[in-house]
Amino acid sequence: MATVPSEFVVPKLGFCRKLRFCRNSVTDGKDHTRTAKTRKDKERVASEDRAVNDKRPTVLLADDHDIVVQGLRRVLETDFDVIGIVADGLALVMDSKRLKPAVIVVDVSMPLLNGIEAARQIQKVGLSAKIVFLSMHPDIVYVSEAFRAGGLAYVLKSSAGIEITNAIREVLQGRTYVSPSIDKSLLESQIKRDDSSRDKLQGLSPRLREVLQMTAEGKSTKKIAELLKISPRTVEFHRYRAMEALDLHTIAELVQYAIKHRLISP
Repeated sequence: MATVPSEFVVPKLGFCRKLRFCRNSVTDGKDHTRTAKTRKDKERVASEDRAVNDKRPTVLLADDHDIVVQGLRRVLETDFDVIGIVADGLALVMDSKRLKPAVIVVDVSMPLLNGIEAARQIQKVGLSAKIVFLSMHPDIVYVSEAFRAGGLAYVLKSSAGIEITNAIREVLQGRTYVSPSIDKSLLESQIKRDDSSRDKLQGLSPRLREVLQMTAEGKSTKKIAELLKISPRTVEFHRYRAMEALDLHTIAELVQYAIKHRLISP
């Protein structure tokens, strides 16, 4: 007579643990071994995805046009990790400090604080992010200001879908990039002219430039105070100081000055 393995012997009182486990797995209709394996596979895949994302350069997008942002996001997520999206310059400065991205892709024209002024503030606090400007403006003055503010690339929106990935790769290597349709010789000449003459605007503090732009955008004193978390009286004082420094006497003159110096779009 064949000997029955001791692990399958049913004692007189109760069942052995191994037999009871087998019966439970049959009666509840579940394959516990398969379930555990599936869970481990999912955890392994998630871990591998995180590892891949950790190796990809991080990008923060800043643009107030949702259609543009979503299109760029789809293009960039193939090669980069898009860690945030903001719609105005003040939010960009705050999220840059919080997220510390490798690259910032920012529209030149944004509400509350334009992209160029936001870039200046980001550079001032010592963040190491590479800045790529997006713009619908091929105007050489915009491009020059963007580079003077710390930008390493300037990409026209009309060709952003094709150029943006290459632009980011270039700046990550420490090089610069400018859309091919922009005249490089004119840009170099403009940068030299800008460097040789310090504009009065650059002599204003970041807070005065913020108040100046928001006033030119038509925001009320109360709204500016709310956005900047300061008192209405302080807003009025900052506006007075900015206008005095720039020799402006009316809000209409202030708006024209802001348009001329690319603080806002006409």
